[in-house]
Amino acid sequence: MQKITPFLWFDGQAEEAARFYVSLFPDSRIDRVVPSPADTPSVPAGSVILVEFTLAGTGYVGLNGGPGVPFTEAVSLHIDCADQAEVDRYWEMLSEGGRKIQCGWLQDRWGLHWQVVPTRMHELLNDPDPARARRAMEAMMQMEKLVIADLERAADGG
Repeated sequence: MQKITPFLWFDGQAEEAARFYVSLFPDSRIDRVVPSPADTPSVPAGSVILVEFTLAGTGYVGLNGGPGVPFTEAVSLHIDCADQAEVDRYWEMLSEGGRKIQCGWLQDRWGLHWQVVPTRMHELLNDPDPARARRAMEAMMQMEKLVIADLERAADGG
């Protein structure tokens, strides 16, 4: 059992969001959909109040908590991508209906923030040559979606 579970507040769309998220990632599933046993200010009895789901092996709970509590950039989900194809896939799927931001960040259609980052970006930022790391960081700051070839070219001084 997981000791700490991210708990995400949605405005009536927890099940829709969870089903979308689990469709994107391997080792993902809806674990349980919980109807409200009683009326609440935002959910009538019998309607979905909680959705327990697993994304890439990590458990989450989605709560239909009602309006007025939007997600902010203060919390985001980071996806470590093996290659450009994986970056492209997650970037396009998650940003659809949402908003592309900067430095590999996006906001999905429910307002949740994601960082779609290639493993290579971490390697470049940790390069033993500080000038290479700086150039990679400067290039990243100019991008929305991170493009590995462009990051490498910048790190190399090109």
